[in-house]
Amino acid sequence: MTTTATDLRVDVWPGLTPRLLRTSSVPEDLDEYAGAGGYQQIDDADVLLDAVAASGLLGRGGAAFPLSVKLSTVRAAARAGKQTVVIANGEEGEPASVKDRWLLRNRPHLVLDGLRLAAEVVGAQRGYVYVSDPHAATAVESALADARLEGLQVSVVTVDSTYIAGEESAAVRVINGGPAKPTDKPPRVFEVGVAGHPTLVSNVETLSHLPFILRNGPAEFRRYGTQSSPGTFLATITGAGRPPALYELPHGTKAADLFVLHGVDPESVTGALMGGYFAGLLNRAIVDTTLDHESVRALGSGLGCGAIAVLTEDCPVAVAASVLAYFDRENAGQCGSCFNGTAAMAAVTDALRDGAATAEDVARLRRWSVVLRGRGACATLDGAANVAASLLDQFPELVESHLDGGCADCTGLSALRPFEVEAVS
Repeated sequence: MTTTATDLRVDVWPGLTPRLLRTSSVPEDLDEYAGAGGYQQIDDADVLLDAVAASGLLGRGGAAFPLSVKLSTVRAAARAGKQTVVIANGEEGEPASVKDRWLLRNRPHLVLDGLRLAAEVVGAQRGYVYVSDPHAATAVESALADARLEGLQVSVVTVDSTYIAGEESAAVRVINGGPAKPTDKPPRVFEVGVAGHPTLVSNVETLSHLPFILRNGPAEFRRYGTQSSPGTFLATITGAGRPPALYELPHGTKAADLFVLHGVDPESVTGALMGGYFAGLLNRAIVDTTLDHESVRALGSGLGCGAIAVLTEDCPVAVAASVLAYFDRENAGQCGSCFNGTAAMAAVTDALRDGAATAEDVARLRRWSVVLRGRGACATLDGAANVAASLLDQFPELVESHLDGGCADCTGLSALRPFEVEAVS
């Protein structure tokens, strides 16, 4: 199981004109970014909001929530006389994803331009770039020295990397001077956020699409993608014994074609870990699907943040055990259902991996994967439940065979941060 890799391939889908990635090894500076049309003047925030709505841009942080709805909600608060705040969320605590760190390190002006446009729409004069990668923080700080932000005051806030630090209420809590842990809802951050003000928290990749929409319009944004999942997205691909890669793809790309581009024979693929860790496991059905939210959702999984760990030789039971052990270590420790639930599910999958689980253990795991959903202050427990449920639903024969004894592919196999990938400039 891949745990860490430093040789990151960065590539664009064949024939695609890139919108987010650039293959140059040199980070983009202001002259290059502005020369290509960056920091374009915005004449009417209403027109831009309408363009974002027409584009169908979905959040790239994992939930795929329409950005226009977020923008409209915080904009309404500004029109009601409230002060508003914007946050570019680049914490990216998901070990299997690298896209946000890459954008922050290599295209900081693109991120800041997107943050500027979001601030214009919601009437904010205060913004933050929230990160855990020190190299990303340095790149953004350097870019801020000459960024064209039109009166928007932006600060970089750096936090230690944890899985839950990137949750939007955790980001707000840190900026407010608290720990990097989620808070109970309601209120949501768009109601009460930084310093009590309505706050837009949006993923770095999501914001990075806004300059393209401003320059080219929603129809051109929809040139790639599907009706329900328009545009391009960044996919972090790990596993299958290959170096990790970051690709820009059109939504609707055939997964099998992506595997070929990545140097993996689709016939060798036994499954995948989807959406980083959050969306759980898929069996060989991944090979025959297309990579868009509606198609992957129809298989009972999710595209999430676009991170896909391809399984060829790794046993899905061992993968599930490592991921659940990670969730057990990384939960915030402030909600009993999550603290105890992740530990219980991790214990069962550990036993299953080692050939020590019973049918009663598996039955408990199935029940927990259902009844524990929706509990706690954030979605960590949901992610753990997704992994447990998907293992049982997608690989039932494999689970059954592990009840009859140990698995040769599982022996001694564990990883503290499975399929972790590092960002390189």
